[in-house]
Amino acid sequence: MLIPKTCFRPAVAASLTLLLTFASGCTKHTDTPTATTNAQAPQSGVASKLGDLSTFQSIATDVSSLVDKGDLSQAKARIKDLEVAWDAAEAGLKPRAAEDWHKLDKAIDQALEALRADTPNQTACKTAMTQLMQTFAALAGKR
Repeated sequence: MLIPKTCFRPAVAASLTLLLTFASGCTKHTDTPTATTNAQAPQSGVASKLGDLSTFQSIATDVSSLVDKGDLSQAKARIKDLEVAWDAAEAGLKPRAAEDWHKLDKAIDQALEALRADTPNQTACKTAMTQLMQTFAALAGKR
Protein backbone atom coordinates (compact mmCIF):
# COMPACT_ATOMS: atom_id res chain seq x y z
CA MET A 1 0.00 0.00 0.00
CA LEU A 2 1.40 3.38 -0.99
CA ILE A 3 1.05 6.21 1.48
CA PRO A 4 1.16 9.77 0.12
CA LYS A 5 4.13 11.90 1.25
CA THR A 6 1.74 14.39 2.83
CA CYS A 7 0.78 11.79 5.45
CA PHE A 8 4.34 11.80 6.75
CA ARG A 9 4.63 15.56 7.31
CA PRO A 10 2.51 15.59 10.50
CA ALA A 11 4.45 12.59 11.82
CA VAL A 12 7.78 14.26 11.06
CA ALA A 13 6.63 17.51 12.66
CA ALA A 14 5.41 15.65 15.75
CA SER A 15 8.68 13.74 15.98
CA LEU A 16 10.71 16.94 15.69
CA THR A 17 8.52 18.60 18.31
CA LEU A 18 9.03 15.71 20.70
CA LEU A 19 12.77 15.58 20.05
CA LEU A 20 13.23 19.33 20.45
CA THR A 21 11.05 19.44 23.56
CA PHE A 22 13.23 16.77 25.13
CA ALA A 23 16.49 18.36 23.95
CA SER A 24 15.52 21.89 24.97
CA GLY A 25 15.20 20.81 28.61
CA CYS A 26 18.93 20.20 28.76
CA THR A 27 20.81 23.25 29.97
CA LYS A 28 24.31 21.82 29.59
CA HIS A 29 26.04 23.53 26.66
CA THR A 30 28.22 21.49 24.37
CA ASP A 31 30.54 22.72 21.66
CA THR A 32 30.13 19.48 19.73
CA PRO A 33 27.24 19.68 17.27
CA THR A 34 25.19 16.53 16.91
CA ALA A 35 25.09 14.68 13.64
CA THR A 36 22.23 15.45 11.31
CA THR A 37 20.32 12.77 9.48
CA ASN A 38 20.07 14.90 6.38
CA ALA A 39 22.35 13.84 3.53
CA GLN A 40 23.22 17.51 3.02
CA ALA A 41 25.02 18.47 6.20
CA PRO A 42 25.16 22.20 6.84
CA GLN A 43 28.35 23.81 5.56
CA SER A 44 29.08 25.87 8.66
CA GLY A 45 29.05 24.95 12.33
CA VAL A 46 25.68 25.02 13.98
CA ALA A 47 26.58 25.38 17.63
CA SER A 48 25.73 28.83 18.97
CA LYS A 49 24.75 30.55 22.18
CA LEU A 50 21.32 29.07 21.46
CA GLY A 51 22.77 25.56 21.37
CA ASP A 52 22.64 23.08 18.53
CA LEU A 53 20.72 24.57 15.60
CA SER A 54 21.52 21.76 13.14
CA THR A 55 17.94 20.50 12.95
CA PHE A 56 16.65 23.94 11.96
CA GLN A 57 19.55 24.63 9.61
CA SER A 58 19.04 21.27 7.92
CA ILE A 59 15.40 22.09 7.18
CA ALA A 60 16.40 25.56 5.93
CA THR A 61 18.99 23.94 3.65
CA ASP A 62 16.26 21.72 2.20
CA VAL A 63 14.04 24.76 1.64
CA SER A 64 16.89 26.68 -0.02
CA SER A 65 17.52 23.78 -2.39
CA LEU A 66 13.86 23.68 -3.35
CA VAL A 67 13.82 27.44 -3.93
CA ASP A 68 16.96 27.18 -6.07
CA LYS A 69 15.21 24.53 -8.18
CA GLY A 70 12.19 26.80 -8.57
CA ASP A 71 9.91 24.42 -6.67
CA LEU A 72 8.28 27.09 -4.52
CA SER A 73 5.21 25.01 -3.65
CA GLN A 74 7.37 22.26 -2.13
CA ALA A 75 9.57 24.88 -0.45
CA LYS A 76 6.45 26.41 1.09
CA ALA A 77 5.39 23.00 2.39
CA ARG A 78 8.85 22.19 3.76
CA ILE A 79 9.29 25.52 5.55
CA LYS A 80 6.20 24.63 7.59
CA ASP A 81 8.38 21.94 9.21
CA LEU A 82 10.87 24.64 10.19
CA GLU A 83 8.12 26.81 11.63
CA VAL A 84 6.69 23.95 13.70
CA ALA A 85 10.08 22.83 15.02
CA TRP A 86 11.20 26.40 15.79
CA ASP A 87 7.99 27.25 17.63
CA ALA A 88 8.17 24.01 19.63
CA ALA A 89 11.74 24.78 20.73
CA GLU A 90 11.16 28.44 21.64
CA ALA A 91 10.77 27.90 25.40
CA GLY A 92 14.09 26.06 25.60
CA LEU A 93 16.10 28.25 23.23
CA LYS A 94 14.98 31.81 23.84
CA PRO A 95 16.21 32.03 27.47
CA ARG A 96 19.72 30.98 26.41
CA ALA A 97 20.29 34.03 24.19
CA ALA A 98 17.19 36.12 23.62
CA GLU A 99 18.84 38.59 21.24
CA ASP A 100 20.15 35.81 19.00
CA TRP A 101 16.80 34.02 19.17
CA HIS A 102 15.03 37.19 17.96
CA LYS A 103 17.49 37.60 15.06
CA LEU A 104 16.92 34.06 13.88
CA ASP A 105 13.17 34.27 14.48
CA LYS A 106 12.99 37.41 12.33
CA ALA A 107 14.94 35.73 9.52
CA ILE A 108 12.64 32.70 9.69
CA ASP A 109 9.57 34.97 9.61
CA GLN A 110 10.89 36.76 6.52
CA ALA A 111 11.43 33.44 4.75
CA LEU A 112 7.93 32.30 5.72
CA GLU A 113 6.47 35.56 4.45
CA ALA A 114 8.28 35.33 1.11
CA LEU A 115 7.23 31.72 0.51
CA ARG A 116 3.64 32.29 1.65
CA ALA A 117 3.04 35.35 -0.50
CA ASP A 118 -0.10 35.18 -2.64
CA THR A 119 2.19 34.89 -5.65
CA PRO A 120 5.63 33.85 -4.39
CA ASN A 121 8.53 35.40 -6.28
CA GLN A 122 11.57 33.17 -6.68
CA THR A 123 14.00 36.09 -6.35
CA ALA A 124 12.38 37.28 -3.11
CA CYS A 125 12.30 33.73 -1.76
CA LYS A 126 15.94 33.17 -2.66
CA THR A 127 16.93 36.45 -0.99
CA ALA A 128 15.00 35.55 2.18
CA MET A 129 16.56 32.08 2.29
CA THR A 130 20.06 33.49 1.71
CA GLN A 131 19.53 35.90 4.61
CA LEU A 132 18.27 33.04 6.80
CA MET A 133 21.31 30.89 6.00
CA GLN A 134 23.61 33.86 6.67
CA THR A 135 21.91 34.35 10.04
CA PHE A 136 22.60 30.72 10.93
CA ALA A 137 26.25 31.19 9.95
CA ALA A 138 26.58 34.44 11.92
CA LEU A 139 25.11 32.89 15.06
CA ALA A 140 27.37 29.84 14.76
CA GLY A 141 30.33 32.22 14.69
CA LYS A 142 29.25 33.81 18.02
CA ARG A 143 29.84 30.72 20.16
